[in-house]
Amino acid sequence: MTTLPMVASQVADETLLDQICGGDDQAFNELVVKYHDAMIRVARAHVRSDALAEEAAQDAWLAILNGCRRFERRSSLKTWMFRIVINRARTHAAHEHRGDWLLELTEASADDVRFHPNGSWAVPPRSWTPEERLLAGEVRQRIDKAIANLPPMQQQVITLRDVCGWSGDEVCDLFAISGANQRILLHRARAKVRQSLEEFMCSEERSCTAM
Repeated sequence: MTTLPMVASQVADETLLDQICGGDDQAFNELVVKYHDAMIRVARAHVRSDALAEEAAQDAWLAILNGCRRFERRSSLKTWMFRIVINRARTHAAHEHRGDWLLELTEASADDVRFHPNGSWAVPPRSWTPEERLLAGEVRQRIDKAIANLPPMQQQVITLRDVCGWSGDEVCDLFAISGANQRILLHRARAKVRQSLEEFMCSEERSCTAM
């Protein structure tokens, strides 16, 4: 498993953890504010509803609070926490049986020529017109729906990379996958989301033309 170098955000997280272990409720609240939304997004890849994703995230926070003194720091705190929420979400799923990144995605071509091999943009997207920005709310809903329909691993990778801003190395560390596998998952997820957006935009254009 990859061992990532300590960065400022990781140091800050582990400082909060030390404070939490010392009984500092405010430090725990800061950590929740920082990561709760992202945890819900990741949990949603495994369960059938937003309510179950929220429940899995809450269970994870309880496990983090109760287990903070047992954290061995062999990975980043963020990686450790997200492994917990994934495990909690999988447990819930078993019981059930079963940004402005969104603007940038709409500008990518189907053959991915705008991306470098590491997933960064090779060609910056143009700015949207005011009329296009009026569609932003509907576009976001379309993207959320498209992501929700992805296979779990693709859903989690694109959520962490493009929604939560994780690096490729952090995603690889969390899921214990290779850089090449991470890039493939991200590429496939982005391609499917773009296809859904293209269909949506084409339908909007047809509707405008028909008016």
